[in-house]
Amino acid sequence: MTGTQYGSGRADEVLAQAAVDALVGQLALAPKPGLPDPRERTARDHSALRWSAQALLPGLIAMAATARRTGEPSARLRTDLGAIGRSTEHTVALTGGGHRGALWTLGLLVAAAALRPGAGPADITILAGQLAAHPDRRAPRRPSRGSTMSARYGAAGARGEARAGFPHVRRALTALTATRSQGATEPQARLDALLTVMSTLQDTELLYTAGPLGLRRVQAGARGVLNAGGTATEPGVAALRALDTDLTERTWAPRGSGALLAGALFLDARRPVGARG
Repeated sequence: MTGTQYGSGRADEVLAQAAVDALVGQLALAPKPGLPDPRERTARDHSALRWSAQALLPGLIAMAATARRTGEPSARLRTDLGAIGRSTEHTVALTGGGHRGALWTLGLLVAAAALRPGAGPADITILAGQLAAHPDRRAPRRPSRGSTMSARYGAAGARGEARAGFPHVRRALTALTATRSQGATEPQARLDALLTVMSTLQDTELLYTAGPLGLRRVQAGARGVLNAGGTATEPGVAALRALDTDLTERTWAPRGSGALLAGALFLDARRPVGARG
């Protein structure tokens, strides 16, 4: 292996590890409304999710390496990323974990970052959108939950979010910067960013489990926390706890928002420290 090849390989590993770290960081947040909490009764589920997050690493390295070799957000690269993604999903399933939404988001962002080393978050999301716009010609033709809900309700879903250049990832980045600048702790800033995503995201998984009225209830609950002052305030914390209790009792899990927050944390780590708020 030449020095250049070694350097590229190391860069791919760094990108992939940063993505896994972002996912693990998202998983560690608590309380996340309706999502596993490492502190309470779902600690065992959280441990399994954190363990399975590490299983994404080889697939993300392969995605970065493939993008770097291809050099452009082409249809061929999109097809190759899809094949790697399906193989990675199978491997992660063997560990007992999920992370399908996170793999979709982080895989596209990692590939885009590998295409343009040194690019900032805005350019990375644009490139990821260009990649997502290509059809995956080898993808199974059977409809998924997400595609079914998108067709039924006109929701953007994960594919629409990606093709639009991840607008909710960009919103989460803006929220991180704003909340940090107001003196919030890092966990508070991340929770507020998660709630910012939840407040408007058309989460197709929630549409499947809770229907349109349930989705609107979740969105309104997230807005309620933010309107109360966010998680850095006592009224905001009270509203957050109430929302968490409500979603947990109803078994409504806004997993799409969690995956997009992981994408935002990945891009946030690539920003200069002074740009993070």
